[in-house]
Amino acid sequence: MSSGETAASGARLAEAIPEAVRDLLTALWRDGHAAYVVGGALRDILAGRETSDTTDWDLATSALPEQTAALFDDAAYENRFGTVAVRRAGAEYQITTFRSDHDYADFRRPHRVEFGTSLAADLARRDFTMNALAWGAGPGEAGGGVGPRPGLVDPFDGVADIGARLIRAVGEPRTRFEEDALRIVRAIRFAATLGWTIEATTLDAIRATAPLVAHLSGERIAAELDKLLAADRPSVGLRLLADTGVLAAISPELAAQRGVAQNKVPGEDLWDHTVRTVDESANLPTVRLAALLHDIGKAATAADGHFYGHDSAGAVLADELLDRLHVPTTTRQRVVNLVRQHMFRYERTWGDPAVRRFLAKVGPDAVDDLFALREADNAGSGVPRDADDLGGFRARIAAELKGGAILDRSALTIDGSDLIEELDVPPGPEVGRILAALFERVVENPGLNDRHALLGLARDLVAGSAARPDATEET
Repeated sequence: MSSGETAASGARLAEAIPEAVRDLLTALWRDGHAAYVVGGALRDILAGRETSDTTDWDLATSALPEQTAALFDDAAYENRFGTVAVRRAGAEYQITTFRSDHDYADFRRPHRVEFGTSLAADLARRDFTMNALAWGAGPGEAGGGVGPRPGLVDPFDGVADIGARLIRAVGEPRTRFEEDALRIVRAIRFAATLGWTIEATTLDAIRATAPLVAHLSGERIAAELDKLLAADRPSVGLRLLADTGVLAAISPELAAQRGVAQNKVPGEDLWDHTVRTVDESANLPTVRLAALLHDIGKAATAADGHFYGHDSAGAVLADELLDRLHVPTTTRQRVVNLVRQHMFRYERTWGDPAVRRFLAKVGPDAVDDLFALREADNAGSGVPRDADDLGGFRARIAAELKGGAILDRSALTIDGSDLIEELDVPPGPEVGRILAALFERVVENPGLNDRHALLGLARDLVAGSAARPDATEET
């Protein structure tokens, strides 16, 4: 890149640096330290991406962590990697001491970190050229007492790669990935979220080192997968995961979908259907994740062109995978429920009680996500999104919800304590059996949800139970 192009890029960056970030830089400069903005914010500015709402403004400095922390009253320093967190206007900014990393024995984090004063060494340890940029100044880069004259530092031609929309590893790609296997997944995630191409040598290194992803923690993989699935076209990243062998390291169950024939879109296999379904799904985290996993049970249940019970099997496999990825329990339960229920069938001949039973089984909070998943599944199968009269079914569900349908036992006008106190039912399984029977009656006829009526029904159930002969005890 010519000096003129570098200056022009530096000027663009100077205009975009927020006041809060500039104040942090100024404080470090005044104390005699080099200080630079580094990382993704610079990349996004030069790529013309929206940065007005980002808080991803990371700084690097020659100041040691203790020196940085001493400059700011609200600083927090709690790690061995030289990062000090400072809050400004509700946002947190991270300021990290220049460092070199050594001895990556676990394919994730350096076992030894050396702090230094070299920006060049600090940038050389970064993952991709597009992220190995810095804007700022050293302590001696002042002129005429007017303070530092910040500028762009681009030792690996990252600006050129940004212009070419290329994701290229810093230095030797295989070395970068063997140091930190998360960079493998990050490269693919960037390809999906930025819409850029992974440079050929870097892509070859990803294929060669893909098995190392199995060494990563579930949380790290889940965080990257969540960002990938939020892309406008997740299929870009999903196909790269599969084609490079990374998917097999994350989920052998999903990787097994490749080559499994389906009678859906001509010429496409089960993995093609999954990818298409994800692209067609609403850009909501739970729905996108459920779309990815909705047919995870098909490869294991495939027999003579059919996939009997794949929804139930898939719910088990999805739960196991999400548990391995340490996905939060609430999200995991919602996704597993969607996978288990996604094969629902609606008939126009259903009576209102059948609609209420469906609502009770699925859960009212899951209905919108389940319909969004079914619409995506339809589109991924090459049929209209509203096939199977989804519109009519949705209208009937809305009517039931508006009418205050009873959807779980907690809405009954009596509970277990009433059965124990009013009818002398002993605490235990019998209480649950009676409540379940009452709930079924109320689903059938909501008008029965009256305390007096339910207690009368409960008395009949208790009497009927008492009239049954006891089972013969074994001796």
